[in-house]
Amino acid sequence: MLRKKFTDILLDTNLITKEQLQSCISEKEASGKTLEQILIEKNLISKAEISKALAKEAGFVYIEKIGEKMVDTELLSRIPLKFLRQNIIIPIIFEGFKTVVTSNPRDLQSLDDISLLLTGDVKYGVADSDIINTAINKYYPLETSKEMMEELKEEEGGEIDLAEIEERDILEMAQEAPIVKLVNHIIFQAVKEDSSDIHIEAFEKELRVRYRIDGVMYQRVLPPKRYQGAIISRIKIMANLNIAEKRLPQDGRIQIKVGDKAIDIRVSVLPCNYGERVVMRLLDKSKGAVDLESLDFSKRDYDIVSRNITRPNGIILISGPTGSGKTTTLYSILSKLNKPDVNIITVEDPVEYTINGVNQVQVKESIGLTFAAALRSILRQDPDIVLIGEIRDKETAQIATQAALTGHVVLSTIHTNSSPATITRLIDMGIEPFLISSSVICIMSQRLVRRLCDKCKQSYKPNIDDLKKLGLSQTQVGDFAFYKSVGCPDCLNTGYKGRLGIFEVMEIDDEIAHLIVEKADANVIKNKALEKGMVNLIDDGVRRIKLGQTSVEEVLSVAYASQLLE
Repeated sequence: MLRKKFTDILLDTNLITKEQLQSCISEKEASGKTLEQILIEKNLISKAEISKALAKEAGFVYIEKIGEKMVDTELLSRIPLKFLRQNIIIPIIFEGFKTVVTSNPRDLQSLDDISLLLTGDVKYGVADSDIINTAINKYYPLETSKEMMEELKEEEGGEIDLAEIEERDILEMAQEAPIVKLVNHIIFQAVKEDSSDIHIEAFEKELRVRYRIDGVMYQRVLPPKRYQGAIISRIKIMANLNIAEKRLPQDGRIQIKVGDKAIDIRVSVLPCNYGERVVMRLLDKSKGAVDLESLDFSKRDYDIVSRNITRPNGIILISGPTGSGKTTTLYSILSKLNKPDVNIITVEDPVEYTINGVNQVQVKESIGLTFAAALRSILRQDPDIVLIGEIRDKETAQIATQAALTGHVVLSTIHTNSSPATITRLIDMGIEPFLISSSVICIMSQRLVRRLCDKCKQSYKPNIDDLKKLGLSQTQVGDFAFYKSVGCPDCLNTGYKGRLGIFEVMEIDDEIAHLIVEKADANVIKNKALEKGMVNLIDDGVRRIKLGQTSVEEVLSVAYASQLLE
């Protein structure tokens, strides 16, 4: 039976009209692009719809998603990584059969080549190129840490290759010398597990590698102690640091690719008792800023934030400890405000994500380009909105206040325990209360709690002690289902997957501004804000618990402790 052509399938399924198809074919002939490329560029058809049509044309099965259960690492290891990448093709097990999944079923040569390597009966499927690339990056088997440790033992006494590296995919560098491969593996595994930090710690008799995943540390690799110097030197070379300097702290940066992800790594090296300690902070630059709506504020908090960020001038501060998501919230606000008719300039240390249309300045204290110095110059650049990465000192705070009073919107972060305590912190820095009340319009305090894994969380009845710590009674809880973590392969047996924010949003109205001028205690300001509807951190955490998004333990670990500090 003759199969239909790709264009006939598109018309029969009413995905496009004859006129649209003819226009795209004319453009294809003129531009040299494929018909599929033009259809996607014009937003006429999605990638998934094109893959379905190509599958139908070729008589192949359409694969919507490639999950872990469909992957056979032994099967994958038979095919060179470079071949899979170049041809956007992957072998999987689908409905019990070896299935070669491609994004381009018309490329018969690559299908024949991979079939020869796999041997035996093979079926064929079509999937979107993004789905195939993601599966290759996630599941292609590298050498395990154990295998690398064995290889390192065999290499004892041999020379370690510490040659300069190029900025290229570390998966493709995995065939190089053992030390290079081990460092690449450590970084790749961290990216694969969505780690925010890698810690390489030197002790008397061991070298330990730990990852921070969703705010919690997990031990992963224990390389031989004798290779400590080589491993740290390798990282220093990647970060353009001085490998001969072992007495002073050093900071550097690595920019690499893992698959199709651009990863920016901030490297900090600190001398300790038994050698240097390295911490690497990972930033996935491909993620960019998240939408303000996706931060999932309560309706009251979202309305206040939305109202205040559109005011013509004033300071909006986000407070919280290191790693509480302050910068993510700032970037979300910035993305919301980023329009062609607005001039936005930022001063950051470092610039974490690049935003199109925003002028971003990197602080370099070593040459005198501090927050304060950069801000003074920025105010002469006619900005409408200024983002300051962090208010650390009196000088920066004073310039921010002056900027707000002279018609600018200023966004920044500050390290305090709560929104009301931020006022006290600014006064301690030396800012006059009347200036604070005139310039600061909104303060947000936030924390991150781990999100319960939807696949394994279990409902339960909380005990009275936990409810008391949350400030709830059994009557208030009523029939709400509380959930606890369990653990499954999908969440690496932690019971949690990802993180979410809890917020405390305080709007500075006339009454609170009056209390600031009178130098009222932080608790007095807090009580007035609560009276006017502010929801504190622990109560916003309770909202998350009632929605089944997090556990009592998680909220108490960040919110209860912070309440005690006030």
